[in-house]
Amino acid sequence: MPSRRDDESPEVNDTEQPLGQQPGEDEDVIDELFNNENEEVEDEEGENLFGDDMERDYRPQPELDVYSESGLDDASDLDDLSVSARQAAEREMAQRDQLLDEDALFYEEGDEERRRRRRRRGVQEEGAEDVEMEEEVPIDILENLRGRSTKDHVSDEAVAREIERRFKNFLRAFKDPETRKAKYLQAMSQMASENKESLEVDFRDLADENGEPNICYFLPEAPVQVLRILDKAATEVVLDHYPYYGRVCAEIKVRISHLPVEEDIRMLRQIHLNMLIKTSGVVTVATGILPQLSVVKYDCVACGYILGPFIQRDDEEVKPTICPSCQGRGPFELNVENTVYHNYQRITIQESPNKVAAGRLPRSKDCILLGDLCDSCKPGDEIEVTGVYSNNFDGALNYKQGFPVFNTLIHANHITNKDKLASSQLTDEDVKAIRELSKDPHIAERVFASMAPSIYGHDYVKQAIALALFRGESKNPGEKHKLRGDINVLLCGDPGTAKSQFLRFAAHTAPRAVLTTGQGASAVGLTAYVQRHPVTREWTLEAGAMVLADKGVCLIDEFDKMSDQDRTSIHEAMEQQSISISKAGIVTSLHARCTVIAAANPIGGRYNPSRTFAENVDLTEPILSRFDVLCVIRDTVDPVEDERLAKFVVGNHVKLHPANQVDDDEDDEHDEENVVDARTGVVLIPQDLLRKYILYARENCHPTLHEKHAEKLATVFAQLRKQSMATGSVAVTVRHVESMIRLAEAHAKLHLRTYVNDDDVQAAIRIMLESFISTQKASIVRQMRKTFTKYLTTNQSSSELLLFILKQLIKEQMHYETARGRDDITSISVAESDFIDKAQQLKIENVKPFYSSDLFMSNHFKYDANLKQITQAIF
Repeated sequence: MPSRRDDESPEVNDTEQPLGQQPGEDEDVIDELFNNENEEVEDEEGENLFGDDMERDYRPQPELDVYSESGLDDASDLDDLSVSARQAAEREMAQRDQLLDEDALFYEEGDEERRRRRRRRGVQEEGAEDVEMEEEVPIDILENLRGRSTKDHVSDEAVAREIERRFKNFLRAFKDPETRKAKYLQAMSQMASENKESLEVDFRDLADENGEPNICYFLPEAPVQVLRILDKAATEVVLDHYPYYGRVCAEIKVRISHLPVEEDIRMLRQIHLNMLIKTSGVVTVATGILPQLSVVKYDCVACGYILGPFIQRDDEEVKPTICPSCQGRGPFELNVENTVYHNYQRITIQESPNKVAAGRLPRSKDCILLGDLCDSCKPGDEIEVTGVYSNNFDGALNYKQGFPVFNTLIHANHITNKDKLASSQLTDEDVKAIRELSKDPHIAERVFASMAPSIYGHDYVKQAIALALFRGESKNPGEKHKLRGDINVLLCGDPGTAKSQFLRFAAHTAPRAVLTTGQGASAVGLTAYVQRHPVTREWTLEAGAMVLADKGVCLIDEFDKMSDQDRTSIHEAMEQQSISISKAGIVTSLHARCTVIAAANPIGGRYNPSRTFAENVDLTEPILSRFDVLCVIRDTVDPVEDERLAKFVVGNHVKLHPANQVDDDEDDEHDEENVVDARTGVVLIPQDLLRKYILYARENCHPTLHEKHAEKLATVFAQLRKQSMATGSVAVTVRHVESMIRLAEAHAKLHLRTYVNDDDVQAAIRIMLESFISTQKASIVRQMRKTFTKYLTTNQSSSELLLFILKQLIKEQMHYETARGRDDITSISVAESDFIDKAQQLKIENVKPFYSSDLFMSNHFKYDANLKQITQAIF
């Protein structure tokens, strides 16, 4: 477009004169140019932007105001584009814009602008606005500590804001790897629906590459400061999504779970002070829930002015020193109405019994629970605590020690009940091995033989202990009446019959076990008791052995040494599996859901077979009726068995001597997996795998009893009750019916079945009958065995019964030969006809398969078909 020529200028005023021609005019021109005159020249409306005659520049000049029409398309009219043509044009423009965007990738300003747009868009999608996301912060503000300690670094205001911002992004954006949904937004929704005040955050999610690993670095080193920042961030995020949730909970607490490193209570040292730790133990003491000051207000007594609020911290006490109204220095009284409280509870955790080294006393540590953590555990629970290990001043401790020391405790942040996570400790390889093991058709024989394999014989006792470890199914119909599923076993017998050894094997095999003695534990030591706290002097509840063994096994040695008063107090614990406490204002009920395996010695030291079980043991009928199985272990004189027992013991000592141990680890593992019981020929199960097998069966198998088995159990119960009334021995009650049901369910769990079949019921009846018959007088034992022959003889036990008959015949023949004065006895023979007659009395017709069985050959028996007699060699 043409413009005016430069040489064309407005006309010059004729009155103007050239500059610098007359003296004195320079100053006037300078003042005019730089406006040095008085400001009053300007009028009130402002500065006049137009000079003199400046509007003449805008007057029309027709000869100059001529424009060229070249390049203009006003003369040509275009037709309207069709739809296809318009779409083609749009595609072309889109391609052009794409090329421009690709070129813009090389420019830094485009990157920053696009990043800002994306950030703003992401915030809008989340439904919340975060002003701090737009703030420019150094990229290494968290990583660069600048030579400061972690505590001082996170206390910096800029670092704290950056931690808060990143944690907010983490809560909003972190997705579950499996569901690909916002994990913690769903957790907030669940928390809001239950009106909770804490949000559980997995430490593994924070440490994930999609999480915030920097926060994971600061959290264990400065937990108090970082948790305070995380609580503030979580509260703001929750209020963004639920604006009225502040009416339910003023502050959201962040609970850190799955901390990777666990410290034993015994290993806590000074280096762990003021750090986030995780430890585990059994709750032994729990106080009541008390109110603790959170936000405090005070009244000035002089003028009545209300001071505050003051935020009360756990590590320091905040009190006013001067009144801002009257300038007085007190006194100040607590304003109870305007002060905010929160719940406070103090517990004591003790090392788990299986973690205490030999010869060491279990150590304990106090824990402080606040807010919703109160009452999250009770005495007897095995818990996992994550919290801040800190110290506090204790005047009583200083007076006792004579020099300044500090008491240590744990401020709990997260608590997990380990009983609920027991089955989760098994790996996929463990479950696979357990499933493969359960497919073995001889799994029951292998489990029974693996019970205390270092003890020779006592098969009946091993079966009872094995079923007790597997336990039955507890029932609670309608949440009204609870039926226990644990099986209680009492071992009674002569000294030196490995009763205590059975208990110690069960203590090492059971998933959770507490071993104690009746003489060293009174009633409060077995159940629970109330005592005063040595420091706070408040009444606390302390758990005993049966409470500590909740959902486990309680093993009591020397059970007969307790007094009658002590045994009376555990009646409720053994049957109802609860302990009621009503002392010193504490009224509560503790769980004692444990299997009781007890050992007792008979009156006079040795068991008298001419008396009944009740006459041999110093225990009352109510106690005896609470035991499902009564095992009598007798030390009988049998030259053949005694010699085998001696060889077995000597062989174990030789094999287990350190000089004979195999050094190669691979050979050790191979030998452990292929150990064979020398007496029965059954391949034993390694103890570690056996423990996992029992744990898996207890937690995952829940067999049910079918109604078709009710008639068989009722018939056996009626016959047992009739025989007990006739013999005057141990009373048979309805509890024995429940005992048979529990034994059948335990036998089904042993096979990892979800139902009870006929074999399980038959095994339960056989064990119950063995328990009942073994407690009778010797004069009626044989007659009772004949009465219950059809229940005692099964396909699996007929060979054992025939072996028992044959041993009885050999023993009688040996006594006869010894009475005749023979000393050089090398073998004993009995007629086959006598053996067949005894077998037919027990309804066993065919004895030929028994002659070729491993059980017959392993006991050094030989059958002579020509002489029709059975011979056993005497070594």
